[in-house]
Amino acid sequence: MSNNEILNKIRNLSNKDKRVIKYEELLSMFNKFNEEEIIELSKIIGYPVFIRLCMNEINHKFLLIQDGASAIIINDKGQILLQRRVDNDKWGLPGGCQEIGETFEETVIREVKEETNLDVKKEDLKLITIVSGNARRRQYPNGDVVYNNSALYLIDKYKGDLKCDEESKVLEFFDIDNLPLNQHDEDLVQAYLKTLTN
Repeated sequence: MSNNEILNKIRNLSNKDKRVIKYEELLSMFNKFNEEEIIELSKIIGYPVFIRLCMNEINHKFLLIQDGASAIIINDKGQILLQRRVDNDKWGLPGGCQEIGETFEETVIREVKEETNLDVKKEDLKLITIVSGNARRRQYPNGDVVYNNSALYLIDKYKGDLKCDEESKVLEFFDIDNLPLNQHDEDLVQAYLKTLTN
């Protein structure tokens, strides 16, 4: 099988199957692939998952720092869009981790499209702040402990119809004074709310 055929085979796997690729399989690919093909493999799997797979037996015993971007998406009523997450049943903002070579703007545009089906232009992004530190510590259901440093953007111009992906159960707009209590990204939402009072 050619390297391109291997990459296409992995590209066609479900996200669930990508997360359980065996370490030995990765090693055999690394021995065949050049640098560009390894970068492409990391994009197909998703960089954070790719790193965890490469950790093999020390998985879940290692803290990861991940950079990413999240979006405060506002509708014409001033409501905030939240997604009910599949992994922990909490309400979070659309967003996710940066892939190799991506800018924060490219990350948030990609993640918003993947998670909400909305199209956003770079010129319509408004940087609110960068959120980092202990407030960004997360432990995922599978045991991974990460610090998700996040560029937070305001988006009030977008096109498309809302549609959930496999990471979300529900997408819903909420009034800012009636947000759900079980939030995944409460610190990010609070960072946005602070800008409204300044």
